[in-house]
Amino acid sequence: MRCWLIVGAFLLLIITALDAFAQLKEVPQLTGPVVDQVGVLGARKPDIEATLRTLKQEKGSEVAVLIVESTAPETIEQFSIRVVDQWKLGRKGIDDGVLILVAIKDRTVRIEVGRGFEGDIPDVIAFRIIQERVLPRFRQGDVSGGIDAAVQSVIDRVHGVDLPTPSPEREQRGAGALFVVMVCFFVGSVLAGFFGSAIGASLGALGGMLAALFFSSVVGALAIAGVIWLLVFFREVVFQALASGSRGYYSSGRGGYRGSSAGGGFGSGGGFSGGGASGRW
Repeated sequence: MRCWLIVGAFLLLIITALDAFAQLKEVPQLTGPVVDQVGVLGARKPDIEATLRTLKQEKGSEVAVLIVESTAPETIEQFSIRVVDQWKLGRKGIDDGVLILVAIKDRTVRIEVGRGFEGDIPDVIAFRIIQERVLPRFRQGDVSGGIDAAVQSVIDRVHGVDLPTPSPEREQRGAGALFVVMVCFFVGSVLAGFFGSAIGASLGALGGMLAALFFSSVVGALAIAGVIWLLVFFREVVFQALASGSRGYYSSGRGGYRGSSAGGGFGSGGGFSGGGASGRW
């Protein structure tokens, strides 16, 4: 009898845990630097978004704001970690991301700091920002003003940090390479219809290599040419794979989210380890 009681208690514990997990709040998609699910920012939202996008352009760092009604059944610290794990704010390897999370119904706020900022925005600084700049405004009913103050305080700290500068030239080279591959793949595919796959692939690759030399090194141009040749030569296989992948993507109903695309340029792969501070008003 005692054995069955132990088994029953263990099964009840598992069922309770699974039920709690099933009720966890879903992490919102990163659609931009500010995700306001409650609508408390109102007319201030565009200005805050513009400020955060400017910060990203100037410093490369990503600071995002998320406003939800509640994080229940989790604490704000638990939910915040799930958010940054999915959003991946900050640059990969630099980890210069910050999340400002506000739960209106719970009356809680948290500043989650990426690993790269833990020395420059330590827990004590994050705590002081919340206690001195944010909570007084929240307690007066000025939630949007408190969030704005949190954003400005974090930005002031970020501007004082010596960080690697953003590299728009690298992004432009990447976009140029993609454009050349797409154009030469199309041209090569058309030529392949007249002269055969091998000749069409070779002509497309040659054109791609010559075009790529204007913005890439010889090695990079050769790599682009190789990609074009393979794509054109095996275009039927590629088309089938793309068609199959597209069906799988849309049939799933959720899609493969990645912050850098869905988030308007935010979510570059930064890491977090739980640094930051929370407050309650």
